[in-house]
Amino acid sequence: MTEKTAVDRREFMRLGMAAGTVVMAAGVLPGFSWADVKTVGVDDCLAMSPAKMVDSSKVVQDAWQYLQATLATIGDAQVRKVVAGMIADPLPTFYARLADGGKEGVWNELTAEKLIEGIALADFLPPVADRKKSPQPFITAPGSGYQSHHSYPGGLVTHTALNVRLALAIHQCYQETYGAELDRDVIIASQVLHDIHKGWVFQWGDDGSSRTELKLAGTGEHHVYSIAESIARGLPAEICVAQACAHNHPGTAKDEAEVVGWLRAAAILLGIDPAAKGLLAANGKTLPLPRRMENFVCHLGDHDYVLSVPAVQWLLPEMQAIAKEKYRMSDDDLHGKKFNAFRNYAFSQVTAMTLYHHYSTSGRAGLAEKLTAMIVPA
Repeated sequence: MTEKTAVDRREFMRLGMAAGTVVMAAGVLPGFSWADVKTVGVDDCLAMSPAKMVDSSKVVQDAWQYLQATLATIGDAQVRKVVAGMIADPLPTFYARLADGGKEGVWNELTAEKLIEGIALADFLPPVADRKKSPQPFITAPGSGYQSHHSYPGGLVTHTALNVRLALAIHQCYQETYGAELDRDVIIASQVLHDIHKGWVFQWGDDGSSRTELKLAGTGEHHVYSIAESIARGLPAEICVAQACAHNHPGTAKDEAEVVGWLRAAAILLGIDPAAKGLLAANGKTLPLPRRMENFVCHLGDHDYVLSVPAVQWLLPEMQAIAKEKYRMSDDDLHGKKFNAFRNYAFSQVTAMTLYHHYSTSGRAGLAEKLTAMIVPA
């Protein structure tokens, strides 16, 4: 065997292993196909609950299976168990403490620390009908507010699955380019849990829209609640800190101050000292030092919103125009249950991003063709 032949063979084996990795990844999360989309009548959408929409959606079910498979690769058995338990049952476990006489004191402390503004005591914390039951399953929750990204049944699952894939890709790039052996468990857990309480915050209403989110510590309230839940469930500090960085990075003093504020607010919800728990540096003014690279990977992984937020906002007027023309919806319908059911079904089956991509390349006529093939006008 010549030296060149040996090198060529090694290169062939390397490429073969790389290809095998791609195949295995594709087996966990199959690509989207219009052929998998179920066709229904427009009136059928009105009769479908969020759970039924999710059950009929291959794209949501594939994303859910991807998350389960990825969670199974977490090396730390206790972390794996806790994270899997949280998405299986995203109950706000810290709520009971606040509901049993602690709510006003916490609200007063957050107000004194200038971590809550514009939220009356009566509106503080989303409603919980049953303290022993999550307001809704992780899989039926939207990924954000009703005019924002992934705002449909199953949106939280598709949003989270994409974020995990992005974060793991960054992890791999850091490893291959910089030789940085980051903590993969921290990256997976922080990204999977970064929006765990969106199901609590964005509960579905009778008209098919979701609850309007309030702000806490200068960001959407779900973020602080999600951080608090991870702390309450006993996850390691490095995971909770990385999770806190999803909405901002600690790269400048101003940006880091926001992350510190979210961790402080979460600690107040739980009645703990964040520095003593390893969530902040001893002085309470920065994240633990030196700042971990996993914090930035979690932040970078949560950036699909840069496109997915405006994509929904640009898409909705086009869908309303199509609803009037093709489905004979009235102006009242466009702002009520009928259009909400129409859009929720369409988004849950193919995602808003898939529809926006089609609109951006084929215009309103092409979008109407796809919608009417999926949801047949009466």
